[in-house]
Amino acid sequence: MTDTVHGPAGRIARLRALMSERGYDAVVIRDEANLRWLTGATGVFDYTFEFPHAAFITEDACFLHTDSRYFNIFAERLPEGHPWQVDMDGFDIPGWVAQRALETASRTVAIEDDMQLSFYQGIVRGLEDRSIAAALPQMHGDIRRMRAVKDAEEVELMRSAQAITDAAFEHMLSFLRPGLTEKQVRTELETFMYDHGADGLAFDSIVASGPNTANPHAVPSDRVIERGDLVLMDYGARYRDYDSDMTRTVVMGAPSDEQRAIYDLVRRTHEECAAAVHAGVDGSDIHNLSVKIISDAGYGDFYGHGLGHGVGIEIHELPNFGRRSNIVEAGSVITIEPGVYLPGVGGVRLEDYGLVTEEGFEPFTRSPHELQIVDC
Repeated sequence: MTDTVHGPAGRIARLRALMSERGYDAVVIRDEANLRWLTGATGVFDYTFEFPHAAFITEDACFLHTDSRYFNIFAERLPEGHPWQVDMDGFDIPGWVAQRALETASRTVAIEDDMQLSFYQGIVRGLEDRSIAAALPQMHGDIRRMRAVKDAEEVELMRSAQAITDAAFEHMLSFLRPGLTEKQVRTELETFMYDHGADGLAFDSIVASGPNTANPHAVPSDRVIERGDLVLMDYGARYRDYDSDMTRTVVMGAPSDEQRAIYDLVRRTHEECAAAVHAGVDGSDIHNLSVKIISDAGYGDFYGHGLGHGVGIEIHELPNFGRRSNIVEAGSVITIEPGVYLPGVGGVRLEDYGLVTEEGFEPFTRSPHELQIVDC
């Protein structure tokens, strides 16, 4: 973790170090996850495709533009002692960016590489209108790479999100029974999380039963859960804009020999991969280890997705445990989620998430790995 200066102040310092290294006079930020990370403002961003905010950051100033729907919330939710100058001037936001560039004498203004083309063109027009000859280099995922390494404040928020998620699983073990539909189980799961401290859902919860568990991203249906079914729940709570992510597969009544064999294989794969994780490891090496274990057991054709991914403000962040090489740094928060999926029969996935340290992998998840058998 980056602990020397943590929280939003430390994150802005990291960004300014990059600006100095690259020769940027300023950067423009529109992505709401990046804005949440840099401002520390909670409960403001709704992560829609509307993009109502923008930040303009220089070596010694932080400007934030919003509109009347959010202005008062920013005043309430920005951390004490924050450096942000917040306004809702009548400018169109690209024009506001150009005006900030003029006022701060910024000539090299970096932008996010996924910025909307129309917004980019608006900045260009605004600069031309103000007779500013400015370069607009792209930051190619730079902030997302910074976000991969969590600070102490972020880690604690994610531990809190996972505590809610773990409590929900314990509750569901007593709630599950034959006769419920997958949709009813989803409703109970999500209601419990909201009632026990979640501010939102990390993603649309996956609840699958019986043969539907062979679909890794199954959508909950009206299928009625039966005795003998596997039931897979992949879900997570969001707490103060940070996500958790966990998957558990349970069995309704005594497991069959095949169900037990698949579960034991997935559990062994999970635990061997978790034991191999440490700072500096290549995520593709850990993914390939999971493929080897499952393939050696004869189930390689039934495991097609990556082993894991980063989690934070967004449910899918860097780094990745997949086919592409990427080095995993200390302070990253990642999932480990191998699975085996047999079409027409059913599937098993076991997922924890937690912190990568110099020594290894420290799971936030506290729910047990043992196959949970629901009496029925």
